[in-house]
Amino acid sequence: MSILLTLLEIVVPVFLLISAGYFSVLSKFLTSAIMDALIKFQVSVAVPVLLFNAMYHTDLGTSLNIYAMIGFFGSGTVAFFAAILLSRIVWKRRPGEAVAVGFCAFFPNAVMLGIPIADRAFGEATMGAVFGIIAFHSMYNWFMGFVTMEAVRRDSETIWAGFRKAFTTTFQNPLMIGLMLGMAANLVGLPIPTVGQDALNMMADAALPVALFALGGVLTRYSIKAEISEALMVSVFSLLVHPAVAWVITALIFDLPTPYVQATVLIACMPTGINSYIFATVYNRAVGTAASTVIIATILSLGTITGWLWFLGV
Repeated sequence: MSILLTLLEIVVPVFLLISAGYFSVLSKFLTSAIMDALIKFQVSVAVPVLLFNAMYHTDLGTSLNIYAMIGFFGSGTVAFFAAILLSRIVWKRRPGEAVAVGFCAFFPNAVMLGIPIADRAFGEATMGAVFGIIAFHSMYNWFMGFVTMEAVRRDSETIWAGFRKAFTTTFQNPLMIGLMLGMAANLVGLPIPTVGQDALNMMADAALPVALFALGGVLTRYSIKAEISEALMVSVFSLLVHPAVAWVITALIFDLPTPYVQATVLIACMPTGINSYIFATVYNRAVGTAASTVIIATILSLGTITGWLWFLGV
């Protein structure tokens, strides 16, 4: 019982913040306009500063482990194409719709949920490995999603259009800008005065609670549509298959040190992120399934994240 209570003490506060954001909008205590402003703040300012800080202070030689990358992105790719295949065979989806469904199984909520839970569960020992994965997370996932979509959908432009769209989306993203600037500052040894570092730390401290609260507010905009069975299938891939394959690769095949296994599996087990819904709306493919999956996977993840933390030895 004490182990369960310890796990819940890690996970429950995160979901309480999400619930606070959700019910503050649902009850109309806060308006959607206020939530939009919070989202803009955390996506464009607070979280990029957090990521800049993390990359600036991280030992890049230790954090950027190629085998951990293979474990995370390899397992995600397995979930991506397996979900596409099931969507085509079982739910008879058209190719473009199936890619949008697969993307939901492929893009975990690494920043808004993964970072705070990893920090609470494992602390500094694992956070370097976490940020090493997140540094390439959006880049890889957006490229795979856009290129695959342009390759299979019938009204596609060209695969090169997918490359261009992926490149633009990735490198105009404030989160990616924060990561790349932090990495560059780290590599060149840019000195930051104490007063400047204190200001960055204060902004970074605001990032995670605001991100969790805003995530709750955003979830009020989506609803569980008719595609519940397909959304459940995607949730299984997102919450169970992706992290399970990641564990096999990192722990059994590569026998990586514990912090890399913990970081890879924990980020992989996060529920479907809002970026999956954005991807579906860009192409107007399987939008209902994407919205349903964001809701269902986030709810189910309270239990599955707790289970994975126990499995990882918290």
